[in-house]
Amino acid sequence: MEEVCEGKDFAFPKQEETILSFWSQIDAFNTQLSLTKDKPEYIFYDGPPFATGLPHYGHILAGTIKDIVTRYHSMTGHHVTRRFGWDCHGLPVENEIDKKLGIKKREDVIKLGIDVYNEECRSIVTRYVSEWENVITRTGRWIDFKNDYKTMDLNFMESVWWVFSQLYAKDLVYKGFKVMPYSTGCKTPLSNFEAGQNYKDVSDPEVYMTFPVLGDAHGASFVAWTTTPWTLPSNLALCVNANFTYLKVRNKYTGKVYIVGESRLSTLPTPKEKPKEAVANSTASVPKNAKNKGALSGKADNVLDSFEVLEKFSGASLVGKKYEPLFNYFTELSDTAFRVVADNYVTDDSGTGIVHCAPAFGEDDFRVCIDNQILSKDKLIVAVDDDGCFTENITDFSGCYIKQADKDIIEAVKAKGRLVKSGAFTHSYPYCWRSDTPLIYRAVPSWFVRVESLKEKLLENNKLTYWVPDFVKDKRFHNWLENARDWAISRSRFWGTPLPIWISEDEKEIVVIDSVAKLEKLSGVKVTDLHRHKIDHITIKSESGRVLRRVDDVFDCWFESGSMPYAYIHYPFENRELFEKNFPGHFVAEGLDQTRGWSVSLFSHVWFYTLMVLATALFGKPAFRNLICNGLVLAEDGKKMSKSLKNYPSPMDVINDYGADALRLYLINSPVVRAEPLRFKKEGVYGVVRDVFLPWYNAYRFLVQNTKRLEVEGLAPFVLLDQATLQKSSNVLDQWINSATQSLVHFVRQEMDGYRLYTVVPYLLKFLDNLTNIYVRFNRKRLKGRTGEEDCRTALSTLFNVLLLSCKVMAPFTPFFTEVLYQNMRKVCSGSEESIHYCSFPEEEGKGGERIEQSVTRMMTIIDLARNIRERHNKPLKTPLREMVIVHPDADFLDDINGKLKEYVLEELNIRSLVPCNDTLKYASLRAEPDFSILGKRLGKSMGIVAKEVKAMSQEKILAFENAGEVVIANHSLKLSDIKVLRDFKRPDGMAENEIDAAGDGDVLVILDLRPDESLFEAGAAREIVNRIQKLRKKIALEPTDTVEVYFQSLDADTSISQRVLHSQESYIRDAIGSSLLQFSLMPSHAVIIGEESFHGISNMSFAITLARPALMFNEKAILSLLAGDSKFAQNLQTYLLSRDHSNLKSEFQDGNGKKIVDSIEHQPAAEVILGEHVFLSVGDYYVVAKSG
Repeated sequence: MEEVCEGKDFAFPKQEETILSFWSQIDAFNTQLSLTKDKPEYIFYDGPPFATGLPHYGHILAGTIKDIVTRYHSMTGHHVTRRFGWDCHGLPVENEIDKKLGIKKREDVIKLGIDVYNEECRSIVTRYVSEWENVITRTGRWIDFKNDYKTMDLNFMESVWWVFSQLYAKDLVYKGFKVMPYSTGCKTPLSNFEAGQNYKDVSDPEVYMTFPVLGDAHGASFVAWTTTPWTLPSNLALCVNANFTYLKVRNKYTGKVYIVGESRLSTLPTPKEKPKEAVANSTASVPKNAKNKGALSGKADNVLDSFEVLEKFSGASLVGKKYEPLFNYFTELSDTAFRVVADNYVTDDSGTGIVHCAPAFGEDDFRVCIDNQILSKDKLIVAVDDDGCFTENITDFSGCYIKQADKDIIEAVKAKGRLVKSGAFTHSYPYCWRSDTPLIYRAVPSWFVRVESLKEKLLENNKLTYWVPDFVKDKRFHNWLENARDWAISRSRFWGTPLPIWISEDEKEIVVIDSVAKLEKLSGVKVTDLHRHKIDHITIKSESGRVLRRVDDVFDCWFESGSMPYAYIHYPFENRELFEKNFPGHFVAEGLDQTRGWSVSLFSHVWFYTLMVLATALFGKPAFRNLICNGLVLAEDGKKMSKSLKNYPSPMDVINDYGADALRLYLINSPVVRAEPLRFKKEGVYGVVRDVFLPWYNAYRFLVQNTKRLEVEGLAPFVLLDQATLQKSSNVLDQWINSATQSLVHFVRQEMDGYRLYTVVPYLLKFLDNLTNIYVRFNRKRLKGRTGEEDCRTALSTLFNVLLLSCKVMAPFTPFFTEVLYQNMRKVCSGSEESIHYCSFPEEEGKGGERIEQSVTRMMTIIDLARNIRERHNKPLKTPLREMVIVHPDADFLDDINGKLKEYVLEELNIRSLVPCNDTLKYASLRAEPDFSILGKRLGKSMGIVAKEVKAMSQEKILAFENAGEVVIANHSLKLSDIKVLRDFKRPDGMAENEIDAAGDGDVLVILDLRPDESLFEAGAAREIVNRIQKLRKKIALEPTDTVEVYFQSLDADTSISQRVLHSQESYIRDAIGSSLLQFSLMPSHAVIIGEESFHGISNMSFAITLARPALMFNEKAILSLLAGDSKFAQNLQTYLLSRDHSNLKSEFQDGNGKKIVDSIEHQPAAEVILGEHVFLSVGDYYVVAKSG
């Protein structure tokens, strides 16, 4: 393996760009597809976005989810085709062209020419394709852009035709005349699910007007209410509720007589001041339940005093009464229109209890008027054109845009003396999601799919799918299916897939085309493009000889998206076997809701819905098996990300700062993957680098450093030990980390198979923390070779194997970083794959060691508790302590902690002895507390009784409960998770708090003897010395593998204390610093000093530490003897050796098996110099030999 830089110098973004170049060089994605071509198919449906806008965090999130899942399944033995798709048709494209060309009305397109208009649309649909490819590729997603699919491609559109033809053949298609949400901005009807996406609180005019009752003895008028004055010219009926009570009242000051709902009397205007005698003489009988409602209503007492009730009657008695129309339009319908009808949709929570009906502009209005024979469907006149302007029928307002005509209409009503009152009314109103103009409800002819007849099958198929999170499926989506309405799939637009319906003028003969070939056969025309301007001129002769022409409409683009599973592979014209063997698809993913301003899919639920509807209609199956639904990515302030507000950082800026892997993990490790919103914070991405990648990298770097150290020290290069050998390691931490790695493999496989991506990162974080802070930290001596070469190689191979396995496990999540590590690590693996992404996902090899994993977890708990006690009593780790008692009921754990884990605990905590104890009552008293956070909701009113009994549990009952794991209290079964068992420390008699203290966590209690012990002084002093040495190394920026010699110089007049410490703790100091601590007096004059510092008052000592490069030492007697006693020759030889580069000289001695012939000194005979006899490579080597005599 090659050496690697420090973590602070590792540029994650730059390394990722290097990996991108590497993938491009080896054609990694296509190579992976080729390597898996004979594997079982894993079918993934990628919802197509529009390419008329740039990708944002919503796309990156959804793309990351898709990439992780498909990479995982590719590594687990599947062939996963991944083709990018583009949504090319529909309003987003047309809207841009309308703005570009200044198109305001439908006629503008006709004048321009549909061919010109559509080609303009075609010209922009791939505007940002290259930008998309750059961003998506930079995020690490592997997907095929060259073999992409477009909804405007001939093959795709032909499959859409086939889908429609199948629905038509199943009698699931009909033409209907329905009142639908209509966008005057986009000049097209919208589906109900589109209409519900953009509600706004707006202020609209509200108008109360009179409709005089024909032939009424009192000259009464019905009073109706509306917030859409523009519909009044189209009024054909008034509607009451047959079950309501209505009043005929006379205003005592104006004499006018009105008919209104009893409960809505308060909506009528009243004078601000009234003559006192009028109040005194009033005989009005106003019902008790008259309410003060309505934006302009007077005070209740005014209502009571202002009107005289003339009659009270039921709504049913009003049905059939005729009234005088507001305007002189539609007089030809006078025989059946302008009368009162009844329906339960009339409510008493607003208005007057009388609703004005304009059947062309209200769903209920239309239904009620048709049901009551006010008019027939074929007589309906829609007096507003496609652009939202009044037609010539409405002579007074012809050509006016309806919303702009509101004021003029109100003035006209007032001029007729029919206005009761007017004002403003604030309410929630739907707006077009694309043009942001207010929607109207307008009767339009449309082609529908009979979804309501499929409802039961849709609900049944929904149960067959698996969703993450499941509440979206079981609640939101289920409710949507429960309320499914017939789907209007046609749009009176231009740029889209045309409906393949050829029809006679009287609509009695219909031919539905299911393929290009059929159209060519029936028409005799060669077809190369299915867009309107290419086929609208084509006619077909029917069997009876009549000419059939295509209907003008195009498909709703959601119909195209719902057809994607078939159309993207041109089914059934191609890929029959591929589709039929693998349908339903295995996986689909999109967001709950995409930000609307980005020209992207409006609402992924719509896509899931259309997929489900079409698959159910065609095959009786769901379209997909597994689904991940993510939430919204919001700006940091909780608002939607907005280009104009600039309230979020550019995705590419974040990637360039921290890398795509960090962004991927940040998004995946967030609530957004559980369909909850995420407030995006750039600092959060940096946090992933800090908390995940740097510890991971440092563990890897430590491995590389120590494998290179073997070569530096002249040992054989690192060779990875086989797995069987590693499994036999007797080292407990090797056993533990191997088991923990298998647990990681098991967990990630389990969670990925369950599509729970969000659980993986927290588990990985814990694993990396354990790897760096337990395995590497506690094994530093072994990994640095201080426990022998064989043990070192076992530890290095174990660490290598763990890092390699964890890289393979995390490759789907962090494709760049794992590739960086793998490319260096594979250099010591024979027969390794060229890329980590060609590797198989690790299999779980045998069962993990649950006991050892649990014991190490408990060991870390013990260490943390002991540290807490030390901190409480200001006893730093450098201060050795005499004894620690560990109290725990589990004998196996005590065996582990007092056996194979003991040395790690004692060394980490600097404690001399460890005493296990399984008598839980010896040092503690037990008490039980109910967990209110868990039990409160469950027990409700019983909580008080249960809590009281739990707190009263005796020591024996608590112990029995811990052993059994369950107890019944007040008829409630309580588990270990329901009750907290607390251990209160019982301090031994005669000992103070500063002499002994304890800390507990759950079932473990740690007790430390804090009494000072002179016999521990030297050990503590030695730790202080080592601590100062390590800090000095760090201060001068030495690497862990940098070899230096450390010199100690006492600055005390009396050096006996320091000499005693150095003598008694020599072995500990040598192990800790990796070399002998040398007396300053041994340092030769030619030594190169690289750092030095003096310390005072450290454990009653003052001393100086000096760090120097390894310096040669000579056995002058032996050299003199080698050169026949010639002192000049001896001096020349020493001078020559000192002039050589130290590392080169070391290598030469290694190559010569500890010997070197020196024959390059002029006028001097050659001499064979022997390492360890004539010369030493360091003062430390010389000191060891000299000390041994």
